[in-house]
Amino acid sequence: MSESAPIDFYGASWCGDCVRAQALLEHYGVAFEYHDIEASDSDKAKAIELSGRPNIPVLAFSDGTVLTEPSNPLLNEKLTALGLI
Repeated sequence: MSESAPIDFYGASWCGDCVRAQALLEHYGVAFEYHDIEASDSDKAKAIELSGRPNIPVLAFSDGTVLTEPSNPLLNEKLTALGLI
């Protein structure tokens, strides 16, 4: 995780929840590092390791917490708690 990207985002282009979560982050201008699990087996393995299940998106935050398939209200709450929005 880089200083400029407080979130590691694991997803895939075909995933509706990934598109929705990515759009919310971009709406608020929150930096994130995107990891395409379809393009990288290691990114796919890392997403499963972080969440304990194969569901996406997986968002790993700078405070060490992980959200899997978060709703927009839950993601808003987390971004607010971290002071990112």
